[in-house]
Amino acid sequence: MATGFLWHELFAWHNTGNFALMAPYGFPVQPGEHVEHPETKRRLRNLLDASGLLRQLTLLEPRPATDAEILRVHSQQYLRSVCDHNDDLAWQPGPSAVMGRGSGDIARLAAGGCIEAVDAVLQGRVRNAYALVRPPGHHATRDMGVGFCVFGNAAIAGMHALEVHGLDRIAYVDFDVHHGNGTQEAFWEDARALTISMHQDRCFPPDSGGRNERGAGAGYGYNINIPLPPGCGTGAYQAAFTRVVVPALRRFRPQLIIVPAGFDAGGWDPLGRMMLSSTTYRSLTASLMTVAQEVCGGRIVVTHEGGYSAASVPFYGLAVMETLSGISTGVRDPFQPLIDGFGQQELQPHQDAAIRLAGELLDGLPLI
Repeated sequence: MATGFLWHELFAWHNTGNFALMAPYGFPVQPGEHVEHPETKRRLRNLLDASGLLRQLTLLEPRPATDAEILRVHSQQYLRSVCDHNDDLAWQPGPSAVMGRGSGDIARLAAGGCIEAVDAVLQGRVRNAYALVRPPGHHATRDMGVGFCVFGNAAIAGMHALEVHGLDRIAYVDFDVHHGNGTQEAFWEDARALTISMHQDRCFPPDSGGRNERGAGAGYGYNINIPLPPGCGTGAYQAAFTRVVVPALRRFRPQLIIVPAGFDAGGWDPLGRMMLSSTTYRSLTASLMTVAQEVCGGRIVVTHEGGYSAASVPFYGLAVMETLSGISTGVRDPFQPLIDGFGQQELQPHQDAAIRLAGELLDGLPLI
């Protein structure tokens, strides 16, 4: 079976308006472009096309998520607000989230696209799938949009896997540089989902993502945060995967792994202070595929999240797609040798200490 790939031109039409990075324009801020602009995603799709890989993938078509599907994660009041403001020129559904005209409809299509990717994998139409969607989703909470996110795409897709496909266990491995707080909230008291977030410590949101956030009630112990110090490279991320992520997946044995994939831990990103290259993203994806083959027949769905360097993000995405599909395009990443050559790419003692503390959380994860 081939790897599935999902994209729609409307994802690039989500308008985040005039900003300077993420500061609203207006004196003394000179108007510019919002950091979450369409080119990072569009250029990734275009590189897949130019490399020849796109023709070898199974193309999946998104469809809008229904109210019922969205309401598995979000409140009726929040959904109504997004719908009511869909035709506004500009509206903020919450802190650091922004919508332009038609963005509510596009956000609904992004959530539905992630559901379609889950359907394609669980129905056996593709081996694994990548949903290149926009706006992103892993920060959105039940009652508001947060951090450029409108609807919790990955959480909505996971709920669909549980409620419609009848799975007993799913797992999330979020390697965006920012904490996956929205996904964590959605499954806070739900033992059916193991939520793992590996992120830069207190980068965003600055008040979430600590190791002490373990879940509650039936879900206690099923939430694992791996807050890493700024400046981590390949060595730290590989160590965190080997010592925490992979053992947790083997212990929980999910029937599906969902990967909220942000590329803002890349070495050129303006919103993160990590040092990953396409080498690292290729390695992390290979590790996930190995453990997925062991525990859930290789079933992986990747949902696109952050990543704000329009120049380098396409190469990170290509590395992930080549690994998922097993197809090499021969395209060389010009940024790889530069980032791989950064000092302290190897695991550092203070990074090792943070990973060791995160590893202690495995003791609280029930064995399936």
